[in-house]
Amino acid sequence: MDTNILLPRIKDTVDTVFRTDKPKFLGFLSVEEAAFTKKYLTNQNVKFTFFGGAENCERTYLGCFPQWLDEPQFPITALTFTFRDVDTLRHRDFLGALMALGLKRETVGDILIEKGRAVVFLNKDIADFVAKNLTKIGNVGVSAEFFHLQNLPKRDSLVEASATVASLRLDCVVSVLANCSRKTAVSMIESGLVSVNSVITEKSTKLISDGDVLAVRHKGKFIIASTDKRTKKDRIVLVYNKY
Repeated sequence: MDTNILLPRIKDTVDTVFRTDKPKFLGFLSVEEAAFTKKYLTNQNVKFTFFGGAENCERTYLGCFPQWLDEPQFPITALTFTFRDVDTLRHRDFLGALMALGLKRETVGDILIEKGRAVVFLNKDIADFVAKNLTKIGNVGVSAEFFHLQNLPKRDSLVEASATVASLRLDCVVSVLANCSRKTAVSMIESGLVSVNSVITEKSTKLISDGDVLAVRHKGKFIIASTDKRTKKDRIVLVYNKY
């Protein structure tokens, strides 16, 4: 996440609401970007909310809106892609095919997949283009239709847990999440086995914050929920959700 790019966009969104007295949107944001945005906006005199197209979405739009408006209509729609049950398509297959159409990452939200079907949340302005042009993913033919948010593919369930760490350095956090020594955690990180917010991170010194999504190969995927509490010995209480 590059806050030098994100922060001016957040400020512009807020300024537009004050200037026009109309809602303004920014997204899709990653979990990390949404956490940073929420923290910044908490001190601003503007109404805001996050929505990804359905409940519990990881990637969400920011909606800022004037005081007179109860809830904005988000510019999000969903497409259902169907394909043969014998074909195997994963999240990265769909995302790669969407990016190959020349789309910006911020226009694509969550991608939910099950056997023979996937639901993709998109900026509504590009939905028609995607429906017409995404007919094949690799060698697999797909067909698209607009979706009305019924019977979504099941998301991975989350289990909340907590632990204490001496530091929010990536190696310390991975050591706890993967239940391994810090030396082993460093080795996994340097070997490219750890990603933070979908980006492989090979620096053990990277600091982790609320909202970050960590994936440790062969160990699982985790969302950092809270890091603001301390024990009597001043260790950090790490609250996280595991898929």
